[in-house]
Amino acid sequence: MDGDEIRKVVRETNYVTWRRQGGWDPLVVTRAEGSRFWDAAGKEYLDFSCQLVATNLGHGNARVAEAIASQAKTLAYAAPSFATEARARASLALIEVLPKGLNRLFFGTSGTEANEAALKIARAVTGRTKVLSRYRSYHGATAASISVTGEFRRRSIERLQKVPGSVFAPDCYCYRCPFGLTYPDCGVACAEYVDYQLTHEGDVAAMILEPVVGTNGVLVPVPEYLPRIREITKKHDTLLIADEVMSGWGRVGEWFAVNHWGVVPDILTTAKGITGAMIPLGLTATTAAVHDAFRENYFPHGHTYEAHPLTLSPAVAAIEEYRRLNLLEKSRKDGEYLLSRLNEMKGRHPSVGDVRGMGLFAAVELVKNRTTKEPFNTQDDKMAGRPLLIEQVTGAMMKEGVFCIGWVSHLVIAPPLIITREELDRGLAVLDRALSVADAKVSPSPAT
Repeated sequence: MDGDEIRKVVRETNYVTWRRQGGWDPLVVTRAEGSRFWDAAGKEYLDFSCQLVATNLGHGNARVAEAIASQAKTLAYAAPSFATEARARASLALIEVLPKGLNRLFFGTSGTEANEAALKIARAVTGRTKVLSRYRSYHGATAASISVTGEFRRRSIERLQKVPGSVFAPDCYCYRCPFGLTYPDCGVACAEYVDYQLTHEGDVAAMILEPVVGTNGVLVPVPEYLPRIREITKKHDTLLIADEVMSGWGRVGEWFAVNHWGVVPDILTTAKGITGAMIPLGLTATTAAVHDAFRENYFPHGHTYEAHPLTLSPAVAAIEEYRRLNLLEKSRKDGEYLLSRLNEMKGRHPSVGDVRGMGLFAAVELVKNRTTKEPFNTQDDKMAGRPLLIEQVTGAMMKEGVFCIGWVSHLVIAPPLIITREELDRGLAVLDRALSVADAKVSPSPAT
């Protein structure tokens, strides 16, 4: 099939995620390698966002591909009630890199499934109903995971599909502090308010959070935040769930983001980079204490593809590749360079309100006015399908062969961890030019 045929069939027969279905005109991708992919016309693109912050090892890692092929020839499927060598090897490899104490594993096929399992486990273990989340969170698309998602995608569906019991806390978002305070004089009020909530809310089974918020802005917490949240949740006998679907696997320079703050949650969920996104695998890891609650009690969860051997062998290969290529250290070093370059751009572009990040995970937040911090667009604009300025910026980048996620009013920069310095510089040069699109729409500061 040629590119036009592929596009026509897909557009006319498929749903596309999280958008109005009319007007969808997808790019046809034919192959990918390393940090690049190609369309049906042969045009090359630099993948500056790992597709959906997923292909951490780059496209087409040979060792992971071989692990998939080898497993497919040996044992392509076994029911979850059986033990397999792939399952045993993956379990041992994962326990080596997970935060110490997280050594009971449930396997799924996505981050959404991992969070769905975590929420069900937390409610079953505690016998409580409510879950505390945060307003700029995204935790998945199934009933429980979307119900604890704070941003607008929850609002788009909760009339039809909602699990009761979601409670939302403020974000650790210093650029737009929900309390109007300034760090460090704020006393980390966003964390202290969680103590107030848990004191007065009652019936809270768990708090779920992204240690570094992903799609909704790459929000890196201040140093005191996560350790204080861990203290507060323990004080109230509330389980802590760390959603590391995006922030794990070297993305922020550690196996998992919680390691930066020495925090061990009761449950950790992850996916994407666990296999370099070359095959779907999600993981819900818990402490032994959480698992022990089910020794004499029924475990109320499961599905056909749990512990699928074809997904587990590539996880072992991926872990070996992160080590062989020294990608955690590379992410830290390249991340320092990335933030330095982005901050230089901020000085040149009046449309850049804030730059933030950790490792090879960064956001560039665009504003109409730096003084007022007025955004070009809001979540309501996105949900209503209105034209977004950020899409003009990403469109300009695509014309120059660089793919970058734009979400509401910020860019998410998350290239493969294997990216070369030359490729990183190329992407940054294209971004530098594309920001002129936003600069042209900046509003003058109000008269004083």
